[in-house]
Formats: sequence, C-alpha cells, structure tokens
Amino acid sequence: MLKNWIKPSRPQQDELKARLKTAQEKLETQQMLLKDKKLPVLVLIEGWGAAGKGSAIGQIIRHIDPRFFKVFSMNAPTMEERRKPFLTRYFEKIPEAGKFTFLDSGWMDEITRERLNGVLTDQGYAQRVDSVKRFERQLTDNGYLVLKFFFQISRKEQAGRIDALMDDKDTAWRVSRGDVWQNAHYDRCLEVFDRYLEDTNTPSAPWYIVDAKNKKFAELQVMETLCTGIETALHNESLAVPLLQNVFPLIKMPKLSEVSLADKTLSDGEYKEQLKKLQGKLRMLHNRLYRKRVPVVIVYEGWDAAGKGGNIKRLTGAMDPRGFEVHPVASPEPHEKARHYLWRFWTNLPKDGHVAIFDRSWYGRVMVERLEGFCSENDWQRAYYEMNEFEQELHNWGAVVLKFWVQIDKDTQLQRFTDRQNIPSKQWKLTDEDWRNREKWDVYEAAVDEMLQKTSTTYAPWHILESVDKKYARIKALKIVVEALEEALN
Repeated sequence: MLKNWIKPSRPQQDELKARLKTAQEKLETQQMLLKDKKLPVLVLIEGWGAAGKGSAIGQIIRHIDPRFFKVFSMNAPTMEERRKPFLTRYFEKIPEAGKFTFLDSGWMDEITRERLNGVLTDQGYAQRVDSVKRFERQLTDNGYLVLKFFFQISRKEQAGRIDALMDDKDTAWRVSRGDVWQNAHYDRCLEVFDRYLEDTNTPSAPWYIVDAKNKKFAELQVMETLCTGIETALHNESLAVPLLQNVFPLIKMPKLSEVSLADKTLSDGEYKEQLKKLQGKLRMLHNRLYRKRVPVVIVYEGWDAAGKGGNIKRLTGAMDPRGFEVHPVASPEPHEKARHYLWRFWTNLPKDGHVAIFDRSWYGRVMVERLEGFCSENDWQRAYYEMNEFEQELHNWGAVVLKFWVQIDKDTQLQRFTDRQNIPSKQWKLTDEDWRNREKWDVYEAAVDEMLQKTSTTYAPWHILESVDKKYARIKALKIVVEALEEALN
C-alpha cells in the first residue's frame, strides 16, 4: 500500500483552513448524535516515528467533549501484559457505547516492531495478523466504528524532524532510540509496514494513509475521514451482519435428552477415596502449571441448582489460592453492557501459570440473552462463531480451555428448589428468576443443545457432568481437569 500510494493534493492555505473549520464543526455536532445512537468509535493512529501522531490526536480531541473520549499511548507491553494473550491490553481499551477511544500506536506497532527485531517468526506473524483481523471484524460486526490511520513521511522528512527535536533539550526526550533506528533502516521498515498494511486492509476496517508532511493537512485528512466514517456508521446502524460459516473443528455432542442420569452415582466411600486421590494430583499439577507458565480457563454452565458451586469448590479446594480466581458471572453492569459482550471476559483472563474459573460465562449470549430478548437474533446467531474465535485465541496463547455443562432433570431441580425454599441457610440461593427460568425449561434445553453442537471444538471441548448425584459430577470434573492438565504439561 505504501509503495503504490499516491500522495493526495494539498489544498491551498485558505481552502485548507475553511475545510478544517467545516470538519471541526461537523465533529462537534456528530459527537452528540454518536452519544444518542450509542455508537462506539475506536481510532488507531499508527505511522513513522516523529510523524506527528500525538500532535494530530491533540488537535482532534479539542473538538470533542472531554467526557466522551479517552486517549491511550500504547508503549511496548510490560512483563505483566506479556503474561496474557496478545490482544488483551487492546481489548481492555475499547470504548463504551457513544464514546471515542484514540490509540497513539497500537497492535500494528507492536507486531511490526517484533517482526523487525526478529522476535516473530513467519508463523507467529501470520497468527498475529489473523488475530488482529478477527479482533477488528468482531468490533465492527458488533457496532463499533474502527478507523485506522497510518502517518506517512519520507526518510528525509523524518530525519529532519528527529534532528530538530534533538536540538532542543526540552523536546529531545520525545525521540526514542527506536525512532533513530527506524530512520537508519527506513527501507527495511517500509517493507514490513507495507506488508502489514496490505495484510490487514479489510472492507470493514480499512487503512487510511495520511500525508503527514504538513501537520495541518494531516489533521484535515484525519478529521474529514473521521466525520465521513461517523456519518456512514450512523446511517448503517440497523444493518444486519452476514453470518460466517462455522469452520472450526467440532466434536459431536449428544442432545441433553439423550444423556443418561440415573446410573451415574457414587457411594460415599468411593467418593471420599477418589476425591482425596484426585485433589492430591491436582495440587501437584497446579504447582507445575505455575512453573511452566501454562494458563487454564475453566467454564461452568448448567441448570439452576445443578451443583456448579459445589463442583467448583472441590476443584479449588486442591489449588493454591494465590494461583486461581473464580469469577461469578451475573447480569452485566452498565459499563460492561456498554461494550462488546466479550470485553468483561477478556479483562478477567488469567496470567500464564494461573487458573480462571467462570461460574457462568460468555455463553449467556446464546442462552439467557437470546431467550430473554436482550440481544438481536443476528447478535446471538453471530456469537457462536465469535466465541469459537475467542477460545481459539486462548488456545493459540497456550491455554487449557475446558467447558462443563452441569446436567440434571426437571424433577431433581424441583426437589432442590423446594429444599432451598425450606432451609433458611439456603434461601438466598433461590430467586424469582430461577422459577421463571424453570417455566422455560424446554426452550432453554433447545438453546443449550444448539450451543453444545456449535461450540464444542477440539481445542475447547464441552463436557457434560451428570449431576443428579453431585458426588459423581464432582469426581468426573476432577478427572477431566487432571487428565487435561497432565496432557498439557507432558
């Protein structure tokens, strides 16, 4: 793209000034429409060192209410950030509905820097590019406007700017060693930048190359593109997103009605013996997980009163409390609801060597949100693919991903509801919503069957825990976790 780029004609000073004023006034009006329509806007500014990226952001935000935007300068990832999936720190920064986020450099800078430093192999680079394209497409599919700008200057222009900054002791700090290296290896950097722009230029999130030689002209190019993008997004807000074909390697799952429950029992003696043995193994494996920096993500879904809590308690009882965290997932808070539905899960992923257990999860999108009308049909139909992608990111990162559906029948649930109602210490566990959900058992079961069929992948499989006998379900879960961790560690 950079090699074939045709530099735009710069308007005369009077025209530039007039157009810039028009764009500024338009943006001031659009920000209120954007707030009313709950349109989130993510603006990524990439480009050469000393190309004026930060200055351009500073000029643009002058025309936006400070309550409606955030600016982040994305430096090289810290050691703590490197212990999580590559995309985590970018997913954390996505804006709320009706607001802007401006990133001064981002995922392009990180990928190309590692490519130039020889950190990323060809395979690693291809995997990162695929991750970025999925990330950007998921955002745009879920109503985000993603605008990506690359600030282009010549080698001579960059050298002149670096020298000018270095000559003044008050601005010399703005020149990094990376900027100087970049200018000295301009042609090599150009090759890597050009390849990346070509690889990640998509219809839903295209690249806009900005002639950054003149700062006012650079500001105009960004402002006009930003205004046009917002206008188009507001006009197209109600359009449905095409569904992608499920291309992930799936494991065939039985329907819940086909799962036998009556014969899945354990005696108290067998339970105690196996519990002690399996928890001892898990305790040792948890130490090895930390030493080998293997992350683990475990998901629990199931019927109300199926025994998820007790099951989780037997897992965590064998682990060092410093190495795991349980996330009980309820209805999203307002700040969570205002973002991509996966945001609150991306922000709760474990560090490598740690375990995250989700008591309910992102699968609420295709169950309660689907059946209660909290999202559109297009949203939940699209979610199967998006969740498979999310889990593939975790797998590629090196995580062990296990998903449990805790299964009981209607009679068992009724008995447990009644027990909870009659025992004061357990009454807090039973809510009116539990009774309402019970009335929709059949439609929930159909939704769960579809979920299991479409999201049980070879890298993140579903396991059904027969839990009429809670002891049986607990031992089965422990066995599955132990076997999965032994395989990953060996």
